[in-house]
Amino acid sequence: MKSKKRSEKKKFNLKENYLKSWNYLWESKNFIYFAIGVFLVFALVGFFVSVPDEISEMILNYIQEILAQTEGLSAGGMIRFIFLNNFQSSFVGMFFGFLLGIIPLIALVANGFVVGFVSKISVESAGFISLLNLLPHGIFELPAIFISLGIGVKFGYSFVKEYFKKVNPRMRLLILLLFILLGSLLTSFLYSVSVELLGIILFLVFVFVFILVFSRKNLKKELLNGLRVFVFVVLPLLILAAVIEGLLIIFI
Repeated sequence: MKSKKRSEKKKFNLKENYLKSWNYLWESKNFIYFAIGVFLVFALVGFFVSVPDEISEMILNYIQEILAQTEGLSAGGMIRFIFLNNFQSSFVGMFFGFLLGIIPLIALVANGFVVGFVSKISVESAGFISLLNLLPHGIFELPAIFISLGIGVKFGYSFVKEYFKKVNPRMRLLILLLFILLGSLLTSFLYSVSVELLGIILFLVFVFVFILVFSRKNLKKELLNGLRVFVFVVLPLLILAAVIEGLLIIFI
């Protein structure tokens, strides 16, 4: 009789999980606001600050590579390409956030800067009216990115909080920022190693961190809540974004 009741309690409830995802999203709102703030700051930097020719060339080459990959794609192929690209960015940015929030923060800085840089080029060539053409592309995509990366930063903060319980909140934030700085320096160093070695290093670090995550009940709870948000909130936004952007690119 008891086992039957337990099985009933464990039964998956779609509505309950959906509501839990939005509750967790509300709990994480400050981190999402933080993500939006970082993105906007570096978007402004990319728009107003002159950058070295090497960085400009690197960004333009990156854009040209994307255009080359999408050349000749059908509407379905374009939608698939956009969805998979955004899915990868959102998934990695959120769940690799346990690596002390380094990856989502770097993604926010890089994406914000690139958006600002591209907007600047667009305005210089066609005026401010050209920015209106970019708006439909971000209606659903940007919220999905902000949610994913904001929760990713929260995961990093929760990780530090769990393993530095005796440290006051301000010091926890300082420790998190210190780890992010060190991680950024390490990331720049890893660019000099081979792709194979880089993959092995990141995989080992990822496994080690997730062993630490699964050893703590609070962090496991954060992970489950993040997964709910990704499935019930982020994924639908990414699908809508891919469909709208793909059709706009092909037919307009």
